[in-house]
Amino acid sequence: MIGRAQIPEEVGRYALLAIALTYLIGLVAMPLLVVFAEALSKGIGPYLSALREPNALAAMRLTLLTAAITVPLNLVFGVMAAWAIAKFEFRGKNLLITLIDLPFAISPVIAGLVYVLVFGAQGWFGPWLIEHNIHIIFAVPGIVLATTFVTFPFVARELIPLMQSQGNEEEETALSLGANGLQSFFLVTLPNIRWGLLYGVLLCNARAMGEFGAVSVVSGHIRGLTNTLPLHIEILHSEYNFVGAFAAASILALLALVTLTAKALLDMRHPELRAGLARHG
Repeated sequence: MIGRAQIPEEVGRYALLAIALTYLIGLVAMPLLVVFAEALSKGIGPYLSALREPNALAAMRLTLLTAAITVPLNLVFGVMAAWAIAKFEFRGKNLLITLIDLPFAISPVIAGLVYVLVFGAQGWFGPWLIEHNIHIIFAVPGIVLATTFVTFPFVARELIPLMQSQGNEEEETALSLGANGLQSFFLVTLPNIRWGLLYGVLLCNARAMGEFGAVSVVSGHIRGLTNTLPLHIEILHSEYNFVGAFAAASILALLALVTLTAKALLDMRHPELRAGLARHG
């Protein structure tokens, strides 16, 4: 009887595993293979030429520049917000948590539209900005603002549950031994959250480089100036330049694979990190 009961259980387990693998292959592995197959469909020469094209290079530079500005800003904000929420009690704490979660609830397109309504030519500050020759919408500052908005929850949301699970005992001990607030943070808190911080930065960076909706609204789609890689891919695909579009997409795919590999290595090296985030998230 026991053997008969174990057989259906094993069959069910393997069936679920097969379904999960089929799902992952169909929705993740196959699209990645198609991207690289289409990018190299006419050979390595056209592929490299598409990547060396001036508009493609400009899109790559703008994507990297946006991430280079956005990620450090969100790193500083995320650490400060998580430290305040996890370590202190203050009036407005729930409001701050709600504001951090706001980008998860709002469509990126709506976020981009809000920036246009505020900083655009017909927006609240538009006439003043035009008068002082300050360009935000259809320029790099607007792209950075939109990307910062849609990515700023990632670092904070990784650190808040981690800090809450660690408690305040070590910081209180450091303070009792004569350390001030900054010394307690840099010598005790920061070392304890370094892997969670790196995890949040990886997710923030991946989203910053792949953001499309909000950036599409505020960029103006100016070739060589305000097109990030996702926007450049869309334009090339709409023009039936499939080799160029998939070549640019392969760069984003490679960046995504690097991010996933780093994330997997963190999970393998520090499984307690994800376990703690799952329990307290």
